[in-house]
Amino acid sequence: MAFESLAPLLNRLPAVKRPEGHVHFKKKLGWTLGILVLYFALANIPLFGLDKNSIDLFELYRAFFAGASGSLMVLGIGPIVTASIVLQLLVGAGVIKMDLSDPHQQAIFQGLQKLLVFVMVALEALPQILGGYMRPDASLAALLGVPDSYITILLFIQICIGGILILYMDEIVSKWGIGSGVGLFIIAGVSQQIVTGIFNWKSDNTGLPIGLIPKWIYLAGPSSPISGLDYIMRPEGIQYLLVQGGILALVSTVVIYLMVVYVESTRIEIPLAHAAVRGARGRFPVKLIYASVLPMILVRALQANIQMIGLILSSKGIMFLGEYKQGIPVSGLMYYLSPINSPSGWIPSLVSSQFTSVGATPPAVWQIILHVMTDAFMLIGGGIIFALFWIETTGMGAKNVAEKIQNSGMQIPGYRRSSGTLERVMQRYIPKVTVIGGAFIGILTLIASLMGTLGGAGGTGLLLTVSIMYRLYEDIASQQMMEMHPMMRSFFGKE
Repeated sequence: MAFESLAPLLNRLPAVKRPEGHVHFKKKLGWTLGILVLYFALANIPLFGLDKNSIDLFELYRAFFAGASGSLMVLGIGPIVTASIVLQLLVGAGVIKMDLSDPHQQAIFQGLQKLLVFVMVALEALPQILGGYMRPDASLAALLGVPDSYITILLFIQICIGGILILYMDEIVSKWGIGSGVGLFIIAGVSQQIVTGIFNWKSDNTGLPIGLIPKWIYLAGPSSPISGLDYIMRPEGIQYLLVQGGILALVSTVVIYLMVVYVESTRIEIPLAHAAVRGARGRFPVKLIYASVLPMILVRALQANIQMIGLILSSKGIMFLGEYKQGIPVSGLMYYLSPINSPSGWIPSLVSSQFTSVGATPPAVWQIILHVMTDAFMLIGGGIIFALFWIETTGMGAKNVAEKIQNSGMQIPGYRRSSGTLERVMQRYIPKVTVIGGAFIGILTLIASLMGTLGGAGGTGLLLTVSIMYRLYEDIASQQMMEMHPMMRSFFGKE
């Protein structure tokens, strides 16, 4: 295998040491909370030398990239996700020949992914620096008596340090904490946006408070733009209350929360019995969202990288993929491939208003419909494809699950005890449930994106947060159970 020669290099990459033996639950909780505090601290450290007029290329994707504009965490989990996308697509297309059911090759795959993250940190930082989007502070350069290029290099170094830090923070949580760092950072970023979307008194560009509660207080007051019951009953009044008034976002947030909790608890349970201990029984749950909602990050990250390429080309005068105005795609292929994050992306009157404000010609109704259909195809089709890739690259496929059950001493009652038999049974359920779950999550994300959410977290961000929090709760519960019943660790492979 060609990548076998890279094994010595991959083994020398700096890595967080795995714990020797069992890590107590309280210690795991301490590491998790410590990394969370560190993440918030780093997200509030501004980049030294950054001009205040700089443009954030990934502003629309902050919810699920877990980054903070203008800070050390500006890249967020973007490089980690992009590296995962590239490798999964290459392995899935057969360009890279790897058997991910083999532990040795799986270790090489993970090493390649880490190496690619380092590359992606630089590749995602360079376009923002060299493209003029993250500009050096000219006044600071003049004060220090150095050329602007020195400040540019300093900005690049800071961004790279932040990108590498978040990689190792994720690794610490995965090995020493609870859940994954990627999920933890997404929860932190989206939760902050939702809280801000409820209580923030600061006004937006329309003059309304950003927070939902302050907004309702303002609309009920004497200076409210809503003038009487007659206006409220007209179509434009109803639209104003639903969209600008935040009612649609509130309903969407509550409905998505309830739907995700419901589907997370929907599962097929395969009965198991211990081959040597009579009466020892259990069940292996195959959840409807078997691959979790993390493949949605991969879909949106793919769109984000496509948009970044289009924006950079447009800024250089190359318009064959589409034109951008003030960072918004207004024509061409890039318009149709851009994600929809709120009603302003598909309600014709709001789309026209947005395009007019940036000096662009509003799209026709058929173009808006095609835009919605393209986003739906990306979410549903991409959800299925990445879900299938995800279970194979994370050891959740039928073959890996069969081997784990076989090694734990369990078997399916009424079937011969062998990994081949277990694999055939798992093959009946896991791939089909993965496809259905991937499509369902894509549909939920589309609905949430069309309706909008509190705080502008976006449908993808909200969906990810609720699902990750639910699974984090389950992980905490299982950790506590293993603390009380140490024999359970061998079944879950934690010892």
